[in-house]
Amino acid sequence: MSLAPALSFPPELLLKAQGTGLGLKAAIFDVDGVLTDGSVFIGETGEVFKAFSTLDGQGLKLLDQAGIVPIIITGRDSPAVRRRVADLGLKHAAYGAKDKLAVAQPLLDALGVGWPEVAVMGDDWPDLPLLARAGFACAPAQAHAEAKARAHYVTRAAGGHGAARECCDLILLACGRYAQLLNGHLGTLDGSSGNDTSGGAR
Repeated sequence: MSLAPALSFPPELLLKAQGTGLGLKAAIFDVDGVLTDGSVFIGETGEVFKAFSTLDGQGLKLLDQAGIVPIIITGRDSPAVRRRVADLGLKHAAYGAKDKLAVAQPLLDALGVGWPEVAVMGDDWPDLPLLARAGFACAPAQAHAEAKARAHYVTRAAGGHGAARECCDLILLACGRYAQLLNGHLGTLDGSSGNDTSGGAR
């Protein structure tokens, strides 16, 4: 038994989502407005909590399984974000980044990855230097107009509501790994043994 992907994107978009180098090797995601809806809940002792989508969490893990390194770069720092990154097992993250390009460049250099091999998803002005350099740039539905103008793709979903997953799915389809990863989850769907590698928090 195998599953045929139900998801599809236009061929020209899939081609763009392959990046402008030898395929995408890393993907940078903002947090506020991308992995969340942009709301910031602040109590007397500071930021209290954030709401994340499990769809997005699974998408980031699938990218990692496909050999595309997920990187979190956020302008804010909070225990909630650090906990989310830790729960997902993400190895590369920068918090409280006022200058995102200054933070991103050494991370990419350490990974041996050039900008044509990088996807970026951001929603506002602090993300523009990254979006402008990315091999593939993506913005969520509710992003600022300047971010959308520099994106190769604007998701149908809003930030915090599956936008990052939509971007991840597109990248996985473009690099030809989506169907393989989908069928690797058959063991959890039909009760038989399979190659499911989805374990851990989403």
